[in-house]
Amino acid sequence: MSGPYAIHRTRVEWIDTDAAGIYHNTTVVRFAEAAEAELMRAYDIPGYFPVAPRVRYEVEFEASIRFGEEVETRVELIRLGRSSMTFGFEVWRGASGDGPRRRAARGSYVTVHVPDKEQGGSAPWPAAWRAALGEAGTAADLAEPDARTAH
Repeated sequence: MSGPYAIHRTRVEWIDTDAAGIYHNTTVVRFAEAAEAELMRAYDIPGYFPVAPRVRYEVEFEASIRFGEEVETRVELIRLGRSSMTFGFEVWRGASGDGPRRRAARGSYVTVHVPDKEQGGSAPWPAAWRAALGEAGTAADLAEPDARTAH
């Protein structure tokens, strides 16, 4: 991974688990979005979340995480399209008495810029946001016809 990235560190709380104290699969989404929020703050992208719905999400679960364990989530912008962004992420369980640091989940997701919910449809990302993120897109990315079908 080599694009703009951010890391979010937290601990698995009881609300994040099932009755056995093992993290629930939906917790990964929250961890990834918390890291994404760190990324948007770091690159000064205000107002991003209300206009960037997720249109695709993919996760591979590799290890369990239990109540109280420390977690580190890294999210990275891996593709900046005309109106979409693709992010990759990894969720790592911290080292504990039960074993070494281990990747618990990894995946990717796509967001699309939809600035007008009434009219719907995607629109190009604001130029200031593209500049702040370092124009990470390629010429092919910029030419995408419809972000909802591009992956």
